[in-house]
Amino acid sequence: MSLMIKPAPIRKTVSVKATPQRAFEVFTTGIDSWWPRTHKLGSAPLKQAIIEPRPGGRWYEIDEDGAECSWGEVLAWDPPKRLLLAWRIDAEFTFNPDLLTEVVVNFTPEAGGQTRVDFEHRLLENLG
Repeated sequence: MSLMIKPAPIRKTVSVKATPQRAFEVFTTGIDSWWPRTHKLGSAPLKQAIIEPRPGGRWYEIDEDGAECSWGEVLAWDPPKRLLLAWRIDAEFTFNPDLLTEVVVNFTPEAGGQTRVDFEHRLLENLG
């Protein structure tokens, strides 16, 4: 009998000089300002990265050729505290609607006008 080893979630924490409201806004509706242009699914260059600001909203890219490529959807939208996204991109970096890993981002106020941003990509065992 073999045991499946469950991979640990990927976690990252940073502090930013912004209110939780501003940090949430930059991370979500401002995603296109910081998302790496190389992290995309389509064959054309990335034109825009978008998170629709609501539960059930899409998380996707629009490429310079007009193609739209889904990445997943918004599972929870709780500004300025928490964002939960379904990540449906497999290990080969292609969209798979049957795959579910989750990206959760929490925004916590800190002293001095800072916000702690805790990022976790979990359920990685679903990648196979």
